[in-house]
Amino acid sequence: MGEQAERDGQAGRAEQAEGAEQVERAGQDRSADRTPAGEFFDAAVALLKEVRDGEAAGIEAAGKLLAETIADGGRIFAFGAGHSSLPAQDTVYRAGGLAVMNLLNVPGAVGVDVTPVTLGSALERVSGLAAAALDSSPARAGDVLIVISLSGRNALPVELALNARALGLKVIGVTSVAYAAQTRSRHTTGTFLKDHCDIVVDSRIAVGDAELTAEGVGAPFAPASTVVASAVMQAIVATATHELVRRGVEPPMLRSGNVDGGHDWNAHVMDEYADRIFYR
Repeated sequence: MGEQAERDGQAGRAEQAEGAEQVERAGQDRSADRTPAGEFFDAAVALLKEVRDGEAAGIEAAGKLLAETIADGGRIFAFGAGHSSLPAQDTVYRAGGLAVMNLLNVPGAVGVDVTPVTLGSALERVSGLAAAALDSSPARAGDVLIVISLSGRNALPVELALNARALGLKVIGVTSVAYAAQTRSRHTTGTFLKDHCDIVVDSRIAVGDAELTAEGVGAPFAPASTVVASAVMQAIVATATHELVRRGVEPPMLRSGNVDGGHDWNAHVMDEYADRIFYR
């Protein structure tokens, strides 16, 4: 019996050693096969999980605020300058999205639609532009404005949030709080976007917005802020949609124009909510 137990123990130890070697070889294989694309996907997925878990309360509060505003007859606006405009645009006239999402237009602020392209960045630092944009927009007290700004340090997003609240709008900020701790504000008050919002969702993006480094590349590369901010915006809209249903309100959803009946459905929804849609 003792010899048999010893033989069994030796066999078990051998199996464990073999298993450990297989795990080590698998790890080496994965390391050898690791690509820049895979590294970026891993970084983006990790950020998405961090925001999902760490910002759940803010996203839920933002979605409920949108639903409450829609149920009460209010309107929803979204703004982002430069590449931060992309997550805002992604929610406007969007298949599977809420028809009442509107883009707050600030001419030139998108950046890539002006020449030189650097003009867009310069306009973000111009004081007074936000007030002019709000005064020329249909936004009014009781509406919601979502301001997306990675750094939240420039005059335009800060003043948009500040002035919008003064006009009676509720403001949701999607921004990286890290910038407030590691950079200086470019607004005369020394404040950041996060300081003038009713709800803040932290995108958890590190200062510099680049996830990868490599030998021979002089600067960090592969930004993930657009991926994360777009996911945050869609998560807020999804939360708002479910909250509307909970309140007994049929969500004003748009369908894809590339499915049968999609255009007719959208025309009906847009007619019903015509007083809250400003992009037609």
